[in-house]
Amino acid sequence: MTKNTDIPAQPNNATATVTLDTPITRGEQTITGITLRRPKAGELRGVSLADLAQMEVSAIAKVLPRISDPFLTTEDINKLEAPDLMAIGTEILHFLLPKDVKASLAA
Repeated sequence: MTKNTDIPAQPNNATATVTLDTPITRGEQTITGITLRRPKAGELRGVSLADLAQMEVSAIAKVLPRISDPFLTTEDINKLEAPDLMAIGTEILHFLLPKDVKASLAA
């Protein structure tokens, strides 16, 4: 599980890029990394925040297409290896933390 730290931070940590340990093949395209955008409330509709906080696979799979670049289909998500799914879930969880909690974790 790796996070690409060579990418400059976006304002308010609005994005995170996860480099996949195992790339996903979609037709002729090979996806080696996924950029995630911090979700807005509307993109979290129909998903329990508690499930996201516990990194429930179904909750991650529901939110991921709404915040990923490139856009991931259900088939793409089902192809993710467990370490890559864990890295993505960790980044989503990080987006949900308030600034003061992030600051105390960094200290």
